[in-house]
Amino acid sequence: MTEPISERVTLGNTGIAITPMGIGTWAWGDGVMWGYGKGYTDADVRAAFDATVAAGINFFDTAEVYGLGRSEKLLGQFIRESGQTFVVATKFMPFPFWLTKNALRRALRNSLKRLGMPRTDLYQMHFPLPPVPVETWMDAMAEAVEAGFVRAVGVSNYDMKQMGRAHTALAKRGIPLASNQVFYSLLHRDPEFNGVAQLCKDLNITLIAYSPLEKGVLTGKYTPDNPPPGPRKNIYSREYLQKAQPLIEMLRDFGDAHGGKTPAQVALNWTICKGAVPIPGAKNVRQVQSNVGALGWRLTDDEVAALDELSLAVKA
Repeated sequence: MTEPISERVTLGNTGIAITPMGIGTWAWGDGVMWGYGKGYTDADVRAAFDATVAAGINFFDTAEVYGLGRSEKLLGQFIRESGQTFVVATKFMPFPFWLTKNALRRALRNSLKRLGMPRTDLYQMHFPLPPVPVETWMDAMAEAVEAGFVRAVGVSNYDMKQMGRAHTALAKRGIPLASNQVFYSLLHRDPEFNGVAQLCKDLNITLIAYSPLEKGVLTGKYTPDNPPPGPRKNIYSREYLQKAQPLIEMLRDFGDAHGGKTPAQVALNWTICKGAVPIPGAKNVRQVQSNVGALGWRLTDDEVAALDELSLAVKA
């Protein structure tokens, strides 16, 4: 592997320094979407963690619902055994039956217990689910920061108005909204068109992009005759995969022009060029090495524009 990544970007207005790309750990323990325990094991995930550390990536994203808590447990175990410190983000799922701020406090305690940490660097609201108002949850988040259990506050899957409300509520307590984690990829560009990306820029809120490889579609390994396995097969139709092939070919062409980069690496680099911090998943060493190859170089403005134009032709 090449020299460890030394570049850092700042998480919103928090002063927390992270690598331009993190690693998402949804697949660490998840058997429903990703087939944990069938195609890969704890040993594979541990090897992926070690490879991530060796590459210099310092930002890990997890959530209490990933693998029903197993992702947090595995990540916490690996970090303790490594003897190093990293920027760790996790999430609270505000189920509709959680009606008070005590639910967040309880969930945070349980997440910290699974992680084996006294605090988390970034605590995020996983979804803006009703009926509890955004402001109530942000008050609970602010209290967690003031109590020393959370360094920075983020949201996830919030639209422009919800993000603005969260930002305003936290600002009243003197706390910045650090991030909004949203589904963002070359094949899912809604944040560019619904105001979320622009508001992130205006307020210096980091846009964290989950599923930046479109659950594997942008790697180029899936075709109309070779669809993704499991539930993903029902998400991406044969017709959709057919429409995506010209875009995949352009990713290959641009990758060749940059020294043999893969479609996945070009797609991740595009996300970074757009000002986002992608958090692709990695459940084995090969995937980590592929992800890391997206760093240390940059697409040209013309290449980004060409990918933008062609991506618009691919609709689900």
